[in-house]
Amino acid sequence: MNRKRRASRGLALLAAIGFSGSMFAAPAVADEPATRVKWGPCPEDVVAGAAPTQLECGTVTVPLDYSTPDGEQIELTISRLASTKPDKRRGVLMLNPGGPGGSGLTQPAFLVSRGLPNSVMDSYDVIGMDTRGVGHSTKMGCGFTVDTEYGGNLPVYAPDDAAVTEQARIAKDVAEQCAKNDDRLKHLSTENTARDLDRIRAALGEEKTSYLGYSYGTALGATYASLFPERTDRVVLDSNLGDTHLGRDGLRRYALGMEDTFPDFAMWAAARHETYGLGSTPEQVRETYFELAERLDEHPMPGIDGAQFRSATLGLLYQRMQYGELAQTWQYVLDAEEGAAPPEPDAAADAAPSPSDNAWSVLLAVTCNDVEWAEDVDTYRSAVAEDREKYPMYGAAAANIQPCAFWAHERTEPPVAINDEGPANILIMQNKRDPVTPHRNGELMREKFEDRSRLVSADESGHGTYLLSDNSCALNIGTSYLVDGELPKDQVCQAD
Repeated sequence: MNRKRRASRGLALLAAIGFSGSMFAAPAVADEPATRVKWGPCPEDVVAGAAPTQLECGTVTVPLDYSTPDGEQIELTISRLASTKPDKRRGVLMLNPGGPGGSGLTQPAFLVSRGLPNSVMDSYDVIGMDTRGVGHSTKMGCGFTVDTEYGGNLPVYAPDDAAVTEQARIAKDVAEQCAKNDDRLKHLSTENTARDLDRIRAALGEEKTSYLGYSYGTALGATYASLFPERTDRVVLDSNLGDTHLGRDGLRRYALGMEDTFPDFAMWAAARHETYGLGSTPEQVRETYFELAERLDEHPMPGIDGAQFRSATLGLLYQRMQYGELAQTWQYVLDAEEGAAPPEPDAAADAAPSPSDNAWSVLLAVTCNDVEWAEDVDTYRSAVAEDREKYPMYGAAAANIQPCAFWAHERTEPPVAINDEGPANILIMQNKRDPVTPHRNGELMREKFEDRSRLVSADESGHGTYLLSDNSCALNIGTSYLVDGELPKDQVCQAD
């Protein structure tokens, strides 16, 4: 595959990455009559994505608006990898892969492909799901087309104040489009999704549920454990947002994550300078990053400008296995002629529905509905200027203005607060170096849950610890907790 196509793959990754007193009292879901799930074949695309793991699928009906539980209903599609050892089965283990907006129906199969131990599969029916608004559940969207000026969960770099102003225009248009296209988006929130989890638990006939959530899934798990602490069994929160939602502070910490994680790639690339030519020392590799980004700010190339280059670099730091692709993306920029003309626009293609519409729409709606966002553009200009100096690699992106500043549906109550009263059953797992959920987020989650939780830190680089980092210590601890239930002490797992 040539370098240009590799660069395009790197940019396409941005669309796929996953990432965050309530408005009214949480309903006593356990007291609601529940219809048991009827299991059957999964949709064809789920079966294909899950092969060769055998999944079953079913649906659960929940209220669109929990303040009017007898009003409009929506469907949630869930999947099951059932335990085949009744004598060892403990209950159900619900999964969330992140997002918000990420489809999770094939998540049980994905974790099997990553080596999910038999002991965990024996202990639980492993439950995947498309959360409200997503995929095979009742789908919602903003109606984004290919030419929509919105790029998902990785913010756009602002080289100067004028770029913040331009991004504010784009953000306002995106927010207005979402408001016009689907009024149901106002009911997408982490709080409501946590209530959905409890309806699923009841429909599965379980008094309690265990839970494993990654990235944004940690915010969802923290919300569930705060609203329904006595209905939680064993909870694992991996690669944490640091709270029950993703707000401006959490988004700005993307910049800290990139600064923490980039040195690992810089060392990797420097050791391969003869192959990739990106710099013979980590310091030179870092200089190359700034040189290429600034070149693309001045002279964008087909398919990639300075902002996209920075976001592609962040996205390809998610896993060490992507370092080769990242190096090729940089080579593509290094070898290309400066000022190459961009391709001619294709009006028909640009007007086509975006394949990312559903994922991006749910991501936006949940993020914007969960918490109040600053509305003054000057607030973002100041933050961008501050973080450009503090975190030069990505700070001027992570602090940039989002459509949430112009979102039509305002909250009247604060987001769910973490509840530190309840069972001590929350295992927080966090890599030391993570490009979007830095280690500080795990520390914040540990501080907020207090004695209910323990923090296991892995001396690893990338996004995802249990089953995703190949750290034997973290794997053993996570498996032991899910199977045997012994909450470990706070500790650091050294790199293998």
